[in-house]
Amino acid sequence: MDIFGDADDAGRLLDTDLAFDMLQELEQNTPDEIRRQRAHFRLAVKAFVTLQPGNASDALKFKMQGTTGDLSEGGCRILFPLPVRVGDVYRLEFDKAQLELPLTLARCVRCLLLREDAYKAGFAFFSPIALPRNAQATSQQTLS
Repeated sequence: MDIFGDADDAGRLLDTDLAFDMLQELEQNTPDEIRRQRAHFRLAVKAFVTLQPGNASDALKFKMQGTTGDLSEGGCRILFPLPVRVGDVYRLEFDKAQLELPLTLARCVRCLLLREDAYKAGFAFFSPIALPRNAQATSQQTLS
């Protein structure tokens, strides 16, 4: 039996080639590579955002406020006081006085510990958004 299971478990466990390919892909996920693969132009924007669970049955279980770091048509980066679960779907409600954006559904694609009370979370929107006019006037344009 190899470390990935025996032939009887082939339907439930990864085969050796697939596991090797997945490990190689994970090793390539460096911060520089992630920035290189971004599909959209990003704006550095500082605005308040309220996060809630995306599914209706959990929407009232918790709320957390954060601050955006950047914004693109396809996603955003937000600083929070507590970690966000990678892979989960969230409702993001941006402060209308700072950003003219509707309630947006997004999946958390990464969450990094910056210090004990600060976590940087990256989100991918389910539908592209139009960058708001009021964000362009108060932000720096960035491609990273």
